[in-house]
Amino acid sequence: MRIRHKKYLLLLLLLMTGFFPSQAQDDAQLSQYWAMPAYYNAGAIGLTDKLNLRAATRQQWVGMPGAPKTFFGMVDMPVRFLKANHGVGVILSTDKYGLFNTTMFGLQYAYKVKLWGGQLSLGLQLGLVSQSFDGTEVYIPESDYHDQNDEAIPTTELQGMAFDVGFGIFYTHKYFYAGLSSTHLTQPTISFDENYEGSITRAYYFMAGGNIPLRNALYELQPSMLLKTTFQMTQAEVTLRLMYNKFLWGGLAYRWKEAVIFMAGCQFKGFMLGYSYDYSTSAIQKVSSGSHEIFAGYSIKLNMEKGKKNKHKSIRIL
Repeated sequence: MRIRHKKYLLLLLLLMTGFFPSQAQDDAQLSQYWAMPAYYNAGAIGLTDKLNLRAATRQQWVGMPGAPKTFFGMVDMPVRFLKANHGVGVILSTDKYGLFNTTMFGLQYAYKVKLWGGQLSLGLQLGLVSQSFDGTEVYIPESDYHDQNDEAIPTTELQGMAFDVGFGIFYTHKYFYAGLSSTHLTQPTISFDENYEGSITRAYYFMAGGNIPLRNALYELQPSMLLKTTFQMTQAEVTLRLMYNKFLWGGLAYRWKEAVIFMAGCQFKGFMLGYSYDYSTSAIQKVSSGSHEIFAGYSIKLNMEKGKKNKHKSIRIL
């Protein structure tokens, strides 16, 4: 199937040159980052006494052919070993944009210490990153200005894989949290074959948030922020959510020069469900109706006391 739409060709060109901020960093964009911090920071696992399951899907720039589509899933839990607290987790994400498809898999570990009335977590992520390019979908117009046999443009399916490393520091307190992390520390190079190769850019993240009780005890304000940079491209966003009775929430966020974000969700007996809609404030809004993101989660309380078994109902019969 040939690619005949001009805007698809433009999108492919821009993605290949790293023009779009959200893809100049190889990690996916998550508007509800506060619910899934371990995607950006390996230290943000095992933060509570619960086994946590999280999954999310995101459709970015709806209406634009070849726009990014993301799926993310993770499991993490605390572990008590050798009289010390630890966290372990598994993370998987797939990100498809244009003719590219990137899959990342990682094993996460965090060591925890009590500090200043809170908990400091040092996290490490080891894994693999796989990337493919579907060159069979490339369309080269027939004209005097185009070379049908240009070796710089792959016309076959290419795929490669490389080892990947991430590191993060995450501090949690009763009323706030903050984390500093880096993904793709080794900037892995992916060799597709003897003619083509790609690389994953190292990225740095700063994340922080808080929990502010209001005079009415049923309400809480939960501000947060996320700063991302590769030192060539920087992106920042701030979020403000209002939580009611630890059950319902709604909020607004702003991603600098890119989008205004509306979000809502709920949590009940360990279940969590959240939705966000991004309204683009950049030129993208001329060809897109916005971006949609949904996440779901389930948490099982664990009994970390020695000699006691963990008792919980089966998920199938809740």
